[in-house]
Amino acid sequence: MSILRNRGVISCLLFVFLIPTSRLVAGDSPAKSFQTPIEARVIQSHIEYLASPQLRGRRGDDAQIAADYIVTHFKKSGLKPLFKAGDYYQDIPGSKLLQEKGGEQRRINTIIGRNVGAVLPGSDPKLKNEYIIISAHFDHLGTSAGKVFAGADDNASGVAMMLEVSRYLARQDARPKRSIVFVGFDLEERMLWGSRWFAANPPWPIDRVKLFITADMIGRSLGSLDLPTVFVMGSEHAPRLNNTLDDAGAPEGMDVSRLGIDLIGTRSDYGPFRDRKIPFLFFSTGQHVDYHTPRDTPERVDNEKVAKVSGLILQVAIRTANQVETPVWKDDPASNMVEVETLNRLATLLLEHREDHKLGGAQLLLVSHAKLRTEKIMQRGEVTAGERQWLIRIAQLMLLSVF
Repeated sequence: MSILRNRGVISCLLFVFLIPTSRLVAGDSPAKSFQTPIEARVIQSHIEYLASPQLRGRRGDDAQIAADYIVTHFKKSGLKPLFKAGDYYQDIPGSKLLQEKGGEQRRINTIIGRNVGAVLPGSDPKLKNEYIIISAHFDHLGTSAGKVFAGADDNASGVAMMLEVSRYLARQDARPKRSIVFVGFDLEERMLWGSRWFAANPPWPIDRVKLFITADMIGRSLGSLDLPTVFVMGSEHAPRLNNTLDDAGAPEGMDVSRLGIDLIGTRSDYGPFRDRKIPFLFFSTGQHVDYHTPRDTPERVDNEKVAKVSGLILQVAIRTANQVETPVWKDDPASNMVEVETLNRLATLLLEHREDHKLGGAQLLLVSHAKLRTEKIMQRGEVTAGERQWLIRIAQLMLLSVF
């Protein structure tokens, strides 16, 4: 998962601390549940390989090893190559600086990374030219000071999801009506370079993409707390996706919490698609204490959780691929009461545990104000656009002064 500064560090921190430690508010998760068909033991095998010492953090040439691994599994599943001339690879151009003898420098054009992609063609003669993309980035931070940044959760977990969802769909007798595309992005950790290149150079007109799905860090827990929760962002920009999520339900034993993407800014490969107003969903179980450290290793990943999130993504993808009407982009989403309730719960918990957090007078005043105002909004049962802007500001102030 990459941190971009389009909304500043504060919006990134909001993702870590906005959700309270208890079970989420009533109505936040769909009522019905399902059992995932994705097997945790196979998820584990993918993560253990991709985050193994031999791949040295999947950067540069080592990222190419991960790309080849993904393509091998695409081929085993019988998926067709996505790119021109029957290629599973999409080169990402760039440049590098060469040091000449005598101290002179020269910049040359080169290939700095490669996306990988495959497609499961749709069964409907007309709708097969519309696409649902399921994606994950496979690169990570490499090595530093002799330590390997394995990136087990970031983002071997997402790649494992993509591989197992693609394998499951490919072996079904009945194919979805629309085509489902699977893309592994390189260079996400370098300002989303791989997804930016793909979105600017797609294999077909970008408006044929009816839904873009990406998963980044889906095997741990927000703040390393004991939360059986996956966060889903983006549905506020395509209201029909809320119905699809409701219909899909929740993986057994897991909560599904929806948040507005503007609360966290640009954190992963949905950015270039959001900017082109392509409906999208971003799945994550949240940032944890081992994020971007050598401690993000396979044994710390909850493989059952990855399998459950994978099952949810599978449900959403199949439903969208078969729907008569696809999601439609909406510039100005309606305000979300769930976010108000979440902030209220957070303020309440902070006040209950003020001594643990060592809150001073100014901090107590700020948190008390947040609690009182959110309670008034909840009593009224609706939140205005102006109040949502206040929600973002007050949350940022709490992050600055409390955490």
